[in-house]
Amino acid sequence: MRINKHSEYTAEQIRDFVVRGMQEKKGQDIVVMDLRKVKNAICDYFVLCSGTSDTQIDAISTSVEEEVYKASKQDPWHKEGKLNREWILLDYVDVVVHVFKKDRRSFYDLEQLWGDAEIHVIEDNDFAVAS
Repeated sequence: MRINKHSEYTAEQIRDFVVRGMQEKKGQDIVVMDLRKVKNAICDYFVLCSGTSDTQIDAISTSVEEEVYKASKQDPWHKEGKLNREWILLDYVDVVVHVFKKDRRSFYDLEQLWGDAEIHVIEDNDFAVAS
């Protein structure tokens, strides 16, 4: 486990806080992509989910921010997409969060684009990802 130099929390802990935030607002098709063994990866994990409306993806991203902050006192280093609400990205340095409207997710197909990553599908009743 590597410690983010900006945080006392591991990437795995931040990843799990993100998943809980997604689950709080019924994020659909939650996937954790482990990029640690992918050459030239920009982070350790991508965490993706879908929502059915722009209102829901906004609520999911807000829930993720609240859950991560509540657990770690950490805000995203960078965020994008809050205004157009089709693909919201929250960057926690070692963990990058992608909250998509369903059609945008299938269009960009990050799971296929980063095909070398280890992919873990999170079931509805899972509250954390096994390391």
